[in-house]
Amino acid sequence: MASFMKEFEHLKIHLEDLKEATNSFGSKVIGAGGFGKVYEGEISHSKGRSIVAIKRLSREFGQGDPEFLKEIMMLSRCSHKNLISLLGYCDEDGEKILVYEHAYNGSLDRHLSSNALTWAQRFKICLDVAKGLKYLHDHRGTQQRILHRDIKSANILLDENWNAKLSDMGISKMGPANHQHSVLVTNVIGTLGYCDPQYMENYTLTKESDIYSFGVVLFEVLCGRLCFNKTNDRLEILVPIWKQNYIHKKLDLIIFKDTIPPMDRNALKTFSDLAFQCLHYSREQRPTTSLLVKKLEIALKCQERHDMNMTNVVRTSEKYSFVDELLSKGKGIFFNIGKTVISYFASFLF
Repeated sequence: MASFMKEFEHLKIHLEDLKEATNSFGSKVIGAGGFGKVYEGEISHSKGRSIVAIKRLSREFGQGDPEFLKEIMMLSRCSHKNLISLLGYCDEDGEKILVYEHAYNGSLDRHLSSNALTWAQRFKICLDVAKGLKYLHDHRGTQQRILHRDIKSANILLDENWNAKLSDMGISKMGPANHQHSVLVTNVIGTLGYCDPQYMENYTLTKESDIYSFGVVLFEVLCGRLCFNKTNDRLEILVPIWKQNYIHKKLDLIIFKDTIPPMDRNALKTFSDLAFQCLHYSREQRPTTSLLVKKLEIALKCQERHDMNMTNVVRTSEKYSFVDELLSKGKGIFFNIGKTVISYFASFLF
């Protein structure tokens, strides 16, 4: 173990420094997950000094040493703008703590139902995640690909500029990258509602398992809500309902409608087609990460063009309203055409 950790010695942070940054873990809690509580604090780390997210292992949540070591190994060896950065770790006095860059806007699941998040922003977030996933699945310079195993909106973090970053690599798996359809036989770990049905049925994990989970996230973004309902200790998974609405061309019944400007129809078709394709039972029918990136770029461009046209219409409407107001008040409007000045008066006669 000691020899293994020597590779990551530069990431080590002392426990006393972490206690000072979090008031001995007594305050500044900004979240909690399968690993334990997450605290905010300012600390010196491998890349300087900044406000960071400090994740402290709690054994009661079910994760432990293997996930701790896996997270350090995976994130320290991966570097991509759409993956959360590991800045350090602490392994002292029985404490196991991970230190990450701070994502100021928290996780995507908290913003799904927010009307402050425009469709263009939503599509950009999904595009960012697809790029991060593409990096994991097609990691250049190595014979290994990384299967995340727990893609969900709660594991997508958003920085101050709403750039999305995949997080929580503690249960990820390494697989050979030199086979198009490499399969790992492993125990089922993940989050109910997001898990690939084939993975749950026969314990086979592939990169397409992550694609399925990402498809659930795409539908969550489209519908403005999580993929499940919790009522009286009963969990209802909404994915089958969403798929049926797509098949029967009833997306209007499930689309999130509180976002302004509204969604472009071409963007809707591209985005919803892609989301549904991700959820195919057959793994061969699911899109590659390259196709995910390409299609999401198309959807984003359609939406941005639509939003720009909407903005121009509003501006033109505002100009006409201003002219109408002046005319109604009998004010003069002057148009300078070359050297000729033409003036109009709405009511200079009484």
